[in-house]
Amino acid sequence: MTISRRNFVKVGIAAGTALAAPSVLRAQTARTADRTIRMVTDNLSVFDPVVTTADATYAHALAIYDKLFSADSKFMPQPQMVGKWSVSDDKKAYTFELRDGLGWHDGTAVTAADCVASIRRWGLVAPGGQLLMERARDISKKGDKTFTIALKEPLGILLDILAFQGPFIMREKDANLPPAEQVTANIGSGPFKFNHALAKPGASFTYDRNEQYVPRNEAPDGLAGGKIVKVDRVIWDIGLLANQQTAVAALQAGEIDFILAPPVDLFPVIEGDPDLELQVLNRSGNDYVLRMNCLQKPFDNVKARQAILHLVDQEAMMRAAVGDPNYFSSVTSIFGNETLMSNDENTEWFKKGGEPEKAKQLFKEAGYAGEKVVILQPTDWAESSNTAQLLASELRKIGVNAELAPSDWGGLVARRAKRGPVEDGGWSIFITTNPEAGLGEVATNTTLPMNGEKGWFGWPQNDEYEALRTKWAGVETLEERKAVARKMQRIWWDYVPSVLLGQSVTPSARRKTLTGLLEVPGWYVAMWNMKKTPV
Repeated sequence: MTISRRNFVKVGIAAGTALAAPSVLRAQTARTADRTIRMVTDNLSVFDPVVTTADATYAHALAIYDKLFSADSKFMPQPQMVGKWSVSDDKKAYTFELRDGLGWHDGTAVTAADCVASIRRWGLVAPGGQLLMERARDISKKGDKTFTIALKEPLGILLDILAFQGPFIMREKDANLPPAEQVTANIGSGPFKFNHALAKPGASFTYDRNEQYVPRNEAPDGLAGGKIVKVDRVIWDIGLLANQQTAVAALQAGEIDFILAPPVDLFPVIEGDPDLELQVLNRSGNDYVLRMNCLQKPFDNVKARQAILHLVDQEAMMRAAVGDPNYFSSVTSIFGNETLMSNDENTEWFKKGGEPEKAKQLFKEAGYAGEKVVILQPTDWAESSNTAQLLASELRKIGVNAELAPSDWGGLVARRAKRGPVEDGGWSIFITTNPEAGLGEVATNTTLPMNGEKGWFGWPQNDEYEALRTKWAGVETLEERKAVARKMQRIWWDYVPSVLLGQSVTPSARRKTLTGLLEVPGWYVAMWNMKKTPV
């Protein structure tokens, strides 16, 4: 689930009301205005990107580490630490050579041994890494700057795995730690150095420009290309997360430069300030998903699942969840609107406003006999709660015995793991979100399989679909993968394990003097390329 910070902060302020600048920030030590960036991003509690997939940890890793390959703005893998690479004629052996100029923050050189150790540690826990390790016959260094990955069988998506899910490369001695033991040295080879002396957990973290970093020659593109740092220091003001009203006031006063997720209540205030601007950095955003329990009545019947597909009015759902139509759109592909696998196969079901009468007829054809439909409602996540309430209302209108089951998100997570009937504490429907950028990772995304009780909550099962998903991972060309994805989507919308409610994006807020922010496929900030323009 992706929950915006605004759901944890209730701001009691009328739209357009002026905000008083906090004196506590004015009293802080003076800084060099044009070379230091202060950001309100997210709370960093874990430093190691192998231990957690939290967005704050990923952003931290982007700053201090580097990757072998990175994804560009078109979701294509591009070399980052790798200078040259080749693949054997039988597609079973890859050879990678590191580019020149790579060095650790402690002054030592990056080596192939560091890469091998990092891949092996990451491969124990990450879905893409586990797939790679299953297919790998050997991963070993062949010299100081060269290593190989030998496969038992071709893995056409190897470079995609390394770019999207692949490891942040750590020193060999750090990567030799067990994956459950956190690496806290924070010594990488990336464009920023972590400033341990200024680290104040719960208050702020500081990143300094790595003057020895050698960027690639290409222009920045998504998370790929040259990582050119144009500031001396970036400070994460974590303490301001607790009071977003104060954070927006600080942004207005010029005491901070950026807020990753300003509360929607204050969008009018930000838009009304001539010195501020809202900007969407993650244009792929999140897809809202309605998941059904395919093991229990009534959704063990495909006609009942198809009924939900025709009932949903995406625009109404997204107005309930997001509100402002500038920040949502419809979505019909199981691979999202923006990924390379997105397609229109078998999407004739989509109708603006939905088709409640057809949904009613499909429930009748399913033999629906008034069974209780329990919709899990997370009361601490407004977007999901609002859509759950709207869904319950629409189901009741067509004669379905819909019942809301309110709880906090933790309670929902515990209950959705139960496979039994609703009478025994089970469930029928819950609503969550998927980061759209990950939906193109067909072989490793946790929500796309239909492998029954071994799979994700809802437990749909279709062997033909699963055979195609396995095939997708092995084909070599992008066009072949797209063709397989179309076949998968045709089966998906006939089976209907989930229903899409819409796509949403969330804008960040910045002072107009902060420019050069890169659009990235996730809920984090790439800190290179940005700069401050003097007023």
